[in-house]
Amino acid sequence: MSSPMEMTLTCSECGSAIHIHPDRNADTAKCQICSHPISVTFTQEHEDGRLSQCPACGRKDFYAQKDFNRKIGVTLFIVAAITSIWTYGLSFVALYLLDLLLFKKLGKIAICYNCQSIFRSIANMDDIHEYDHEMNDRIIYSGHDFGGRSPKH
Repeated sequence: MSSPMEMTLTCSECGSAIHIHPDRNADTAKCQICSHPISVTFTQEHEDGRLSQCPACGRKDFYAQKDFNRKIGVTLFIVAAITSIWTYGLSFVALYLLDLLLFKKLGKIAICYNCQSIFRSIANMDDIHEYDHEMNDRIIYSGHDFGGRSPKH
């Protein structure tokens, strides 16, 4: 049996991460740092591990990406760049091999375009498309709601 879906949202007051599991009886998620409550609406679908609507903002637009911390990735690149002076570029080869290994091993997460909530252990991950710059820009800058559909090109 797979692990239950986990949602990570950001506290609007202090910026801390709030990790929660779907529970239809819960209507708020409370920040562990500042105790600020955030409204969430879970359904049976969420409890079953399926994602079609964001419990935090109600939107249906998500994108999939590998579950890797971007700050760590940038730090590794900077270290490889600095050490390349002494390794004659071999540090970039080592970074490439590490990146290839991580790409094969790490799972995917879904992220809400609108509120940036993160979802792990999604049963319908194959239904969620990769990041789309046009969707992101239209959602963030004009409030467009795609309703879970990709933009027509």
